[in-house]
Amino acid sequence: MRKKYRAWALVLAFVLMLAGCGPKEGTVTPEPSPSPSESADVTFPPSESPAPSAPVLGSEINPLTGLPLPEGSNATQRPVAVMLNNIRKALPQQGNSQADIIYEALAEGGITRMLGVYQSMDGVGEVGSVRSSRPYYLELALGLDAIYLHAGGSEEAYADIVKWNVTALDCVRTTDYSKIFWRDPGRLKNNGYEHSVLTSGAAIMENFPTYSFRKEHSEDFSLPYTFTEDGTPDGGVDAKVIRVPFSKVKTGIFIYDEETGKYLVEEYGQPLVDGNNGEQVAVTNVVTIRVNCKTIDDYGRLRVDLSGYKGDGWFACGGKMVEIAWEKKDLNSPITYALADGSPVVFGEGNSYVNLIPLSNEAKAE
Repeated sequence: MRKKYRAWALVLAFVLMLAGCGPKEGTVTPEPSPSPSESADVTFPPSESPAPSAPVLGSEINPLTGLPLPEGSNATQRPVAVMLNNIRKALPQQGNSQADIIYEALAEGGITRMLGVYQSMDGVGEVGSVRSSRPYYLELALGLDAIYLHAGGSEEAYADIVKWNVTALDCVRTTDYSKIFWRDPGRLKNNGYEHSVLTSGAAIMENFPTYSFRKEHSEDFSLPYTFTEDGTPDGGVDAKVIRVPFSKVKTGIFIYDEETGKYLVEEYGQPLVDGNNGEQVAVTNVVTIRVNCKTIDDYGRLRVDLSGYKGDGWFACGGKMVEIAWEKKDLNSPITYALADGSPVVFGEGNSYVNLIPLSNEAKAE
């Protein structure tokens, strides 16, 4: 297996360790760490092997994929995170194939919702349908210092947006961002009112400069993710097909394509496609983590334990899958992933799909 290790990896790793993810906009006191009964018993032993270098902010490398960014884009820009609807009636999604990272988690009633994250909106077409917010999606966006786009939300999510100082752009309770959201006539007719909100890369790039929120990362911000040309994990089990059960309603299927080196995504018994171009969503890295989910109201809304928690999961790339540990230290820290020996997961250069499934479920490789 071929990996690209740069000679200055150790020096950069030491600098990043000193810099860390320092305080930034929206910093709050983290919740206390969970008791053993609330979280999987996972430890992070010290790493003894160096990892490939992480992309440096200010370079032309995308810190979410390890690949070059489009000309005019840079890694100091805050990424954009968009809530994506994922019930059958709302399909097809649009712009999902161009996301650098897709996070998928339960919403309520066994259905899931996604968060598509884009380091650059250059060349990204329409994105949606845009759906409502939940607190744990806010936590995912905060961990990447992302600008968060949503259409409505639970009352708890609205309260947390204020409490956590999230840069959240909503099109339901305000008209401040009406230039970047609209209701698509075709979706209004075929999918219904609540599944009709879209945004686009062009609208975001044109209008973001007119808004007053912070557009760039702070100087001390960094992401811990590292990439290599071939991210196939050593010692992994064969994973040509991966089944990821969220609920009785939804199981994600990831089928490895030897020709492209990517996993093709399926759900509801059919390919997950991008309505902009008809292409099936394909990803280089598949991550599945187990999280504690608890129903909190009569609508079936959930609490998902992320910030201040850790647990176990799986990482797949190149047709192989290994067990991993995950941790999210606080609200403003990203989720980190470690192998059994404590070394960080090294991703294959390309996009990633992160599944957050209940503690009682597990990803199965075939």
